[in-house]
Amino acid sequence: MSGSGFHVHGPHDHELEHATHHGGGDHGSSDAKMTNQIALFTAVIATVGALFSYMGGATQANASLFKNNAAISKTEASNQWNYFQAKSTKQSLAEISRDLAPADRREAYQAKIDRYEKEKNEIKADAEKIEAKAKEWDRKSDEQLHQHHRWAQATTVLQVSIAMAAIALLTRKKQLEWAMFGAGAIGVGLGVLAAMHI
Repeated sequence: MSGSGFHVHGPHDHELEHATHHGGGDHGSSDAKMTNQIALFTAVIATVGALFSYMGGATQANASLFKNNAAISKTEASNQWNYFQAKSTKQSLAEISRDLAPADRREAYQAKIDRYEKEKNEIKADAEKIEAKAKEWDRKSDEQLHQHHRWAQATTVLQVSIAMAAIALLTRKKQLEWAMFGAGAIGVGLGVLAAMHI
């Protein structure tokens, strides 16, 4: 370059100028298109993957909570059955006492026996209700755990898809780009199955 404003371009200057104004020629244009597609795909899949990961964590937490509720209900049911057993023992002792007591005392023991029988029936009904509640909590926990596994599968496949995107970008292999799209579609499909509780 001289002070008179005359400028001599080097060969690389011309190529850079051409790439800036025209997208780098045909080869550069297809590379740029591939790069843009992969970048957009990666951003979308990473966002979807983050949502799936959140849902997976939420369903795992729900499964644990429901399993805990089932354990609490089972303990309550066990307590009720122990109470039922205590009433049965008292009833048996009252029956023995009635049979061994003099005639004038038998009616008092029979009243206790009848009371224990009534209380046992109420306790048994409560215990069975609590057991049914525990089974329902277990069922809900199993459903949430299944759904968690689906979300985890979807997230994992999307992560593989993102890794393929990076490799496709580095190697410029069209087959890897198609594999990346395929893995992304499978990951989204698994996420749809998770959302549908399948």
